[in-house]
Amino acid sequence: MRDIVIVGGGHNALVTAFYLARAGRKPLVLERRAVPGGAAVTEEFHPGFRCSTLAHAAGPLRPEVVRDMQLERHGVKMIRPDPRLFAPAPDGRALAFFEDTARTVRQIAALSTKDAAAYPRFRQALEQLGGFLGKLLHSTPPEIENPTSGDLWGLLHTGRDLRKLGDKDLYRLLRWMPMAAADLVAEFFETELLRAAIAARGIFGSFAGPWSAGTGGLLLLRAAGDPHPAGPACFASGGMGALTQAMAAAAQQAGAQIRTGAEVAQILVKDGVATGVALANGEEVAAQKVISSADPRRTFLALIDAVHLTPSFILRMESYRSPGVTAKVNLALSGLPAFTTVAGLGDGSDNMLAGRIHIGPEIDYLERAFDASKYGEFSPEPYLDVMIPSLSDPSLAPAGKHVMSVTMQFAPYKLKNGDWNNRREELGRVVLETLERYAPGLASLVVGGEVITPLDLEQTYGLSGGHIFHGDLALDQIFTMRPLLGWARYRTPIRGLYLCGSGTHPGTGLTGGSGANAAREILKDLRS
Repeated sequence: MRDIVIVGGGHNALVTAFYLARAGRKPLVLERRAVPGGAAVTEEFHPGFRCSTLAHAAGPLRPEVVRDMQLERHGVKMIRPDPRLFAPAPDGRALAFFEDTARTVRQIAALSTKDAAAYPRFRQALEQLGGFLGKLLHSTPPEIENPTSGDLWGLLHTGRDLRKLGDKDLYRLLRWMPMAAADLVAEFFETELLRAAIAARGIFGSFAGPWSAGTGGLLLLRAAGDPHPAGPACFASGGMGALTQAMAAAAQQAGAQIRTGAEVAQILVKDGVATGVALANGEEVAAQKVISSADPRRTFLALIDAVHLTPSFILRMESYRSPGVTAKVNLALSGLPAFTTVAGLGDGSDNMLAGRIHIGPEIDYLERAFDASKYGEFSPEPYLDVMIPSLSDPSLAPAGKHVMSVTMQFAPYKLKNGDWNNRREELGRVVLETLERYAPGLASLVVGGEVITPLDLEQTYGLSGGHIFHGDLALDQIFTMRPLLGWARYRTPIRGLYLCGSGTHPGTGLTGGSGANAAREILKDLRS
């Protein structure tokens, strides 16, 4: 019998496996695909061209996870391009967000002196509130109905930290968390391009537009991991798969075992206790503890027989929202595309396109893209988050050629007309046509590519509804309510079964936070 079996081999599973193994346990990670990594993998999609298949930037990773797993020792080299974000507009204007605040201010001043003056204040506000929220991301959500002494102690410390914020920042926190991201950025800035580039961070990967309530809160939660207004742009040399391969190596070195090509078909339960898993090939693996890194809906509604759960729990889980709205387009290019607005920035930077490229010039542009998804369609003018990683990492493409990684929103999981199998090419054309408006001639550079739809995300990568974060990050699905109120502490109604994926707190992206937090709570139970 195994002491611990982990279902799925995504980055959070690998982080959890590492910490458990370091503590002397012998976890077995079972991954259905040929390689571990989940949504953070690097694959060849056209002969000679490789890129991060899904996630193309880190969340960022927690520093302690990088340190503890000694990822650099395992070959990880993180690339941090500067500027982090380049945001062009169809009218010829553009903005670049640099690490250096003064350098970014000079960019903004060309569009608005008022906004240039406000930018440092906004960044400082994110740093202040992010510092407080960052502590919550590292914590285990308290039990609301029956708080433990540890919960009460944690709440006391949280109250003290709130008081340290001061009246101004406390008032901001209470106002901004339920606010729409569009309203939040409008309190500081008047320039649409600047507003949209920052507000997009509050809607990335979620079924929400910038005018949706609570998107200001998501923007703040992401700022807790990285307070830069443009968000992170770091990625691993060799693609994000190089990062998860290093994580796998670290976990194995610590004592974990990883099996690929091992699809878990069922989590076995007896008398309310998890006893192991059954694989798709009929093999059963007995275990004292089972940890699922799969999303909550897949875990409870697909992998567990409903007889082991109460009807009320099943009903609540069926109401857990995970409507995917993200598609991915990876392009092999014969040369570097020419964005017409780069030359006009006048900054002198040679690598203006090395970070993320934001396509979504106005708040209402982003909202209209979201509107289409509400009715089962995708907009002819989508919001795009783009990277050309081969600019900083030439190993991804043949000499002189490039790869372009495009995350597209909003692509609804459920289409009103047709299905994703027959509308895949149409989505690819829409993405190319959108990019052509900013980089004329780009289509002529395309020598190959792939389109990954929300349906692919579900069928190939096991993401229910095609949701890249294992469920919407909304006010009623974060912290003590992620995934459900009463079950936000990585434990489940089935004894000996735990969750460690992005469907748990904090779940804000490729950070390793959920995996590290879950490991801490599981080890507490194992020691008791």
